[in-house]
Amino acid sequence: MKKYLAELIGTFSLVFLGCGAAVISGISSTGPLGIGLLGISFAFGLTVVVMAYAIGPISGCHINPAITIAMLVAGKIKLNDAVGYIVAQLIGATLASSVLYIVQSGAPVFMMNEWALGSNGWGQGYLGAYNTESAFITEAVMTFLFLLVIFHTTSKWGNSTMAGLAIGLTLILIHLVAIPVTGTSVNPARSFGPAILAGGKALQQLWLFILAPIVGGVLAALTWKGIFEDAVPAR
Repeated sequence: MKKYLAELIGTFSLVFLGCGAAVISGISSTGPLGIGLLGISFAFGLTVVVMAYAIGPISGCHINPAITIAMLVAGKIKLNDAVGYIVAQLIGATLASSVLYIVQSGAPVFMMNEWALGSNGWGQGYLGAYNTESAFITEAVMTFLFLLVIFHTTSKWGNSTMAGLAIGLTLILIHLVAIPVTGTSVNPARSFGPAILAGGKALQQLWLFILAPIVGGVLAALTWKGIFEDAVPAR
């Protein structure tokens, strides 16, 4: 239960702080407080860094169902633990979105639009208005790269003391590219929480942010297991 609670807290932190940065501080219309794309990217990445060192020794700090499923495919976690992790992650994300809604609803101009609370999406009316194909490819490829970094930095070839930093920096880079396309998910739980409360287009499009990251994560697990896991490191 300690592992599951750690995953719940870690996912709560990622969604509340990351999405909170996007919807509270990220919009430039608020004047000088707008942190923009760069600030939002750092909010998500730095939360992962902090949580990696805070809960990593307890649960491994997956805080992402795509990571948990990839670890299951790679044989690094048992099925019962994987199920427990995913349930905890989804609960944490939903609780975070609920708290964020309560905070946001206190603003005089708050409205629950189609993609409220930092929801992911694509198409007409969402950020860069990219199409479904672009959104799916972006999410799958970014998750694939993200998981390869995770597999290597947490392997016997990696530097365990620097793994959290490398993983967090990778997530920052991913957000810098993917925010205009999908708002950046690479994490089904991160998409699930806001979409459940926002409803509308966010909920209708949730399937992509579940499927694409899982596809990318599984491909990364198979690539790691089949090619890199037993490779001799360069000297």
